[in-house]
Amino acid sequence: MSIILLVDDDPKMLQLLTEIVELDGHQAMTAADGELALSCFEQQIPDLVITDILMPNKEGIEFISEVRDVYPDLQIIAYTGGGSADPESYLEFASGMGANRVFLKPVPVAKLRQEIASLLAGELDN
Repeated sequence: MSIILLVDDDPKMLQLLTEIVELDGHQAMTAADGELALSCFEQQIPDLVITDILMPNKEGIEFISEVRDVYPDLQIIAYTGGGSADPESYLEFASGMGANRVFLKPVPVAKLRQEIASLLAGELDN
């Protein structure tokens, strides 16, 4: 069983992601923004992070950057609905900051589950 940190300011999205990772036998930790997510690392270092990019307080890009500085090998999946700008540019930036995989919302559940399994198994190439 792996520990997966889920980061999103939308409670419904956190619930959906929690159900997805628990369905596959993983333990979910949740945080409503990047700042709260960083504090989760004080209690438990997760095996994988799934984070939204656009959030209040500390956005996903900044969170990914800070996590990468301290935990360079941690697996990270980022996603976005895009907000008012081009969502693909956010995804490209997240990849550049260190996200291993990126998705547009709505996140395809089957593909997300496949990528979680792949990253946890150590399969890093796209």
